[in-house]
Amino acid sequence: MNDDTPVIQTSATTGEPSEKPGAAREAAPKKKRSKATKAAEAKAAFAATEARIGYKFTDPALLTTAFTHVSALKPATRHRADSYQRLEFLGDHVLGLIVSDMLYRAYPRADEGELSKRLADLVRKESCADVAKSLGLFDDVKLGQIGAGADARLRKSVLGDVCEAVIGAIFLDGGYAAAAQFVERNWSERMRKTRRPLRDPKTVLQEWAQGKGLPTPVYREVERTGPHHDPQFRVAVDLPGLLPAEGVGGSKRAAEKVAASVMIEREGVGSNDG
Repeated sequence: MNDDTPVIQTSATTGEPSEKPGAAREAAPKKKRSKATKAAEAKAAFAATEARIGYKFTDPALLTTAFTHVSALKPATRHRADSYQRLEFLGDHVLGLIVSDMLYRAYPRADEGELSKRLADLVRKESCADVAKSLGLFDDVKLGQIGAGADARLRKSVLGDVCEAVIGAIFLDGGYAAAAQFVERNWSERMRKTRRPLRDPKTVLQEWAQGKGLPTPVYREVERTGPHHDPQFRVAVDLPGLLPAEGVGGSKRAAEKVAASVMIEREGVGSNDG
């Protein structure tokens, strides 16, 4: 309705000439409306992020910082402390304390060694990245101009860092209780469902081989395929008297772990439970 008002007023004089001033007067409200819409959309997006996280911030700047990669800072005034890195440092230690408490209460008969292995599995970067993905935080990460090809890969690599930064931000904004609620909500099921080996399969295989009087397993690269930025390695592990076992992974170490796991399963090594 407001858009029609200037047109009605100017058309009362002389037809055509009056339309241009009227159109010019229309442009200003549209610009204002665009700014208001943009602000409203930003506010709605922020609220949606808070809803997915499950925490409403008293200081919104903390959450903004938690999503800011150093590349997104202005070069002239760039300081790493203005990125998520300090919050990540804090969140990493807060997460470790909370998960340690959860494990202590959940496994009353577990010894220090088992608790340590479970803790390492739950707080590793991959686990934090999985939580960030489950909360849909991928698009909230703010990156600078780093090239279209690197953008997606970098977003994925920093998801674990961002998740820890969010924990740090919640801790600063709402205290330990608020951070504990976030962690318990997103880690409790993972803690109960952890079925992956609690020990490195290469270590398990080596200890088993030594117990059998065999030498240390030997790993050799069989093949490397794929582009330079995303290679795939095929690695074999050898032990005297046994057929080689092979594994494939995005790094030599990952492929070696798969190969060790294959041999462990094939030979029925019973100590893989940790």
